[in-house]
Amino acid sequence: MSADTSIAVETTLLGRREIAAGTMEFRFAKPPGFAFRAGQAIELLLPDRGGGPQDIGHAFSIVSAPFEDGIAIATRMRDSAYKRALGSLPDGAPARLDGPFGSLTLHKKLARPAVFVAGGIGITPFVSILRQAAHDRLAQDLMLLYTNRRPEDAAFLEELQGLERANDRFRLVATMTQMQASSRPWQGQTGLLDAETIAAATRSLPESIFYLAGPPGMVEALRKTLAEAGVDEDDIRAEEFFGY
Repeated sequence: MSADTSIAVETTLLGRREIAAGTMEFRFAKPPGFAFRAGQAIELLLPDRGGGPQDIGHAFSIVSAPFEDGIAIATRMRDSAYKRALGSLPDGAPARLDGPFGSLTLHKKLARPAVFVAGGIGITPFVSILRQAAHDRLAQDLMLLYTNRRPEDAAFLEELQGLERANDRFRLVATMTQMQASSRPWQGQTGLLDAETIAAATRSLPESIFYLAGPPGMVEALRKTLAEAGVDEDDIRAEEFFGY
């Protein structure tokens, strides 16, 4: 994923919160006139605190929905120069946004369901889409297949469960793969998100369009799994994120 040639706009950090183990959400002021579609991304540019002449940037899906105030991103806090700079950014600090860009946006044919497939922090563009769909009372069947190691690692899990309760056109299928390492109870599915699980979950949603987001290796693995589940390649839309 790479930014387009638009001019970066100024923003400030409004706040942060932990949304899963080792995962933070950062909320920035929405610049005047800044518009985007749910599922799109921005490049977040921060001052290089190492003394370099250029800002340092990283692409992120926008977690917040277009109807919301503010621009939020979420990320695992790995030990990289960029993540250290982001983690040390004080509230009120300036930053710049370049974008929006990306085409992982919801298709317009409401008769065809949408199935989002995400692992870990790959959930971010789909949170934006699902929030906007609930806000718009979208008359379209939506499903999220969401896999994590443990409930502790599942960003936005409680919110997604709430969206499912509030929207009878949306179904959440969450599965945990390492419950033996968890200290939290989990009454949902366990095990890998394999072809059999996907085929069973989506059997009632014919003609679905499938959406994938995440690191290149994960996206490629999910493409193969969807093919094993009988999904036509033409019905898969994907976006790859580097450096996570």
